[in-house]
Amino acid sequence: MSAVIVVHGGAWAIPNGLAKASVDGVKVAACEGFSVLQRGGSALDAVEAAVRALEDNTVFDAGHGAVLNADGEVELDAIIMDGRTLASGAVSSVKNIANPVSLARAVMEKTAHVMLTSTGANLFAESIGMATVPTDTLVTENEMKEWRKNKNYVAGVMEDFNCQWAHDTVGAVAVDSAGNVACATSTGGIRNKMVGRVGDSPIIGSGGYADNFVGAVSCTGHGESILKVTLARLILSHVEQGKSLADSSQLSLKYMGDRVLGAGGAIVVSPSGQWAATFTTERMAWAAVDHDGLWYGLEPNERLKEQLSQ
Repeated sequence: MSAVIVVHGGAWAIPNGLAKASVDGVKVAACEGFSVLQRGGSALDAVEAAVRALEDNTVFDAGHGAVLNADGEVELDAIIMDGRTLASGAVSSVKNIANPVSLARAVMEKTAHVMLTSTGANLFAESIGMATVPTDTLVTENEMKEWRKNKNYVAGVMEDFNCQWAHDTVGAVAVDSAGNVACATSTGGIRNKMVGRVGDSPIIGSGGYADNFVGAVSCTGHGESILKVTLARLILSHVEQGKSLADSSQLSLKYMGDRVLGAGGAIVVSPSGQWAATFTTERMAWAAVDHDGLWYGLEPNERLKEQLSQ
């Protein structure tokens, strides 16, 4: 069984000024996750490592690049899921945590629950000794500027995404050499969102899903739209019916567009090592590493390849 990892840095109208940094960021994260797999790490370890790399990169709206809500606060969401056992952990509306994906994994492994929110999630982080960081270290100067410029949520969304309902979540899916799959998704949400708003990212079956019998998915896009169609699970239901990963993703994204006018993207991997990266927004930064090398893209139907340095 050959190991594979796929990552995305969000499906939206990525401006030219962020294009190169977005692609570079997902390539680094994919290589980070793949090195975990090469060392014999699990798919779960790989997706956590890849998403942590994206959370640490201020280019992306997760962890250190998070956007601000209507009150000028950071509220972070994340999920991680193990396809071998269907164990899952998620956090929503957490503050002062640089890597919410790792807190989500702790929820999965150290509690009897699937999701913790807000104060409860932060109290849990404190109880297990997870380091906190001052909120201002998670916010870029550019985000402060953008937030001040436009505090109107709806207008902000329309402007950010050129009228395409989508957003800059990050995520990863992987299959390890034992054939186990896993997914992880993390986000800072949508700029100027209502305090306490939770999108699709931390919701099992919407922002992500992993099942060894079918595959693993991480979604990105307009959270409310993804929630309405439970996008991750919808994609896997098409896979269960025998459709290819790419067709399953395209059909599901088209359904979301037709039914609730939502745009987005998804990355998928199967237990046999097949993978796909699909989106209906203007752009999505994605990268994958398999036995053939490093694949990446930004534009629709773009699939570029690099050899990995040994």
